[in-house]
Amino acid sequence: MREISNNALNIDGQPMFRIIDKVKRLEAQGQDIIHLEIGDPDFDTPDNIKEAAKRAIDAGEVHYGSSWGEATFIEAIRETTLRSRGFMPDTDQVLVTPGANIVIFYSVFCLSNPGQEILVPDPGFPTYYSAIKMCGAVPIPYPLYAKNGFRLRVGDIEPLITDKTRLLIINSPQNPTGAVTEAEALEEIYDLAVRHDLYIYSDEIYARMVYHGGENFFSIASLDRCHERVILSNGFSKAFAMTGWRLGAIIAPKTVAERMMMLLQTTSSCVPAFVQKGGLEAITGNQNTVRKMIVEYNHRRELLVNGLNAIPGISCHMPGGAFYAFPDITSFGMSSNEFANFILEKAGVALLPGTNFGKQGEGFVRLCYASSLENIKEALERIKRACHDL
Repeated sequence: MREISNNALNIDGQPMFRIIDKVKRLEAQGQDIIHLEIGDPDFDTPDNIKEAAKRAIDAGEVHYGSSWGEATFIEAIRETTLRSRGFMPDTDQVLVTPGANIVIFYSVFCLSNPGQEILVPDPGFPTYYSAIKMCGAVPIPYPLYAKNGFRLRVGDIEPLITDKTRLLIINSPQNPTGAVTEAEALEEIYDLAVRHDLYIYSDEIYARMVYHGGENFFSIASLDRCHERVILSNGFSKAFAMTGWRLGAIIAPKTVAERMMMLLQTTSSCVPAFVQKGGLEAITGNQNTVRKMIVEYNHRRELLVNGLNAIPGISCHMPGGAFYAFPDITSFGMSSNEFANFILEKAGVALLPGTNFGKQGEGFVRLCYASSLENIKEALERIKRACHDL
C-alpha cells in the first residue's frame, strides 16, 4: 500500500489533546483530577442564544445558505465592529466561518506559498505552527518575553524579517499568557508591516475578555479598516461559551475575503443557518449573562494568580485578558513538561507545559481559569502541598 502524503505527515495537531488523553486514562483508573488544562468555558451557552438557534431549526433553517454567511448576521457583525473597533467594514469584507481555528489555515493557505516565512508568537497557539507546516510555509517564531509582560514588541520582531517573510501573526489578548498589548506597540507593529509590505493576521478571539473595564484593548484592524493588509479573526467560542457551536468570522481585504470564501465553499460549503442565528443573538441580544461570566472570570483570575504567587517558588504575571495564567516554575529545577507531569500525578491537577506553545514556554506552565472558584481553591491547595515536597 502507498504511504500517506507529505502534507498529511506535516500535520502536528494540538499537543494539549495528548495531555487530555493521559488525564482521561488517570480518571478511568479512579484518580480525581481538577481540569485547568483546556480553554473550554465551564459555563453553558446562554439560554437566549440557544433559544434563537432552536427557533431557527423549528422554522426550517436547516438547508444550504450563502458561503459568505447570512445577510442579517453579516450586517450585525459590521455594526458590532463599528461599536467595538471604530469602523464599519464593507459587506464583502466579512466572511462567516466554521469556528475561528480554521481561519488560521485559510489565512496561511491564501496568503503564502511553500517556502515563504510566517512570523509566529512564541509562546503562541499551537495551531499557528501546524497550519503553517501543513501548507509548506516556514514558521519563524518571534519571542514574547516575561520582562515585557509577554506583550508584543517591534524590536523582537523586526530582526527576523527577510525577503521571504509574507505574514505576521499577532494575538492580543494572548494565549497562553493572557497578555494584552497596548495601542502604541500595535501601531508600531502596523508601521513595521507597512515598511516591509506584510500581511497581519490579528487573532482577536479573546477581545471581549479584557479586565478592568477593557480600556487597554486595541485592535490593530482599526488602523487600516482591513482594507489593505490586516485580517481580523474573531469567534464566539470563548466569550459566549459557544465552543461546540464552531462559529467565527473574519474581516479582511476584499480580494483576500473572496479567496477565503471560495476555500470555505470548497471545504465546508457554508456555516449552518441556525448556528448563525445563535451568533446573531449572541451579539445583538441581552448581554447580562455574558457580562456575569466576565465578572466571574475576573474573580477567578485574581484568586488563581494571587494564589500561585503565594506558593514559594512560583511567580506569575497578572494577565490582562483571556482566561489563562502562565506562571514561572524555573526555581524548581524541572522542565515545564516534568513539572506538569509531577503536578498531574502528585496533585491531581491537569495543566499544560509551556513548551506546548513554543520554545520560549520552557520554564512556564499554563493554567486555564475556566473552572469554578471552588475548583481553583482546591487546585491551589494541591499544588502548594505538592510543591512543598520538592
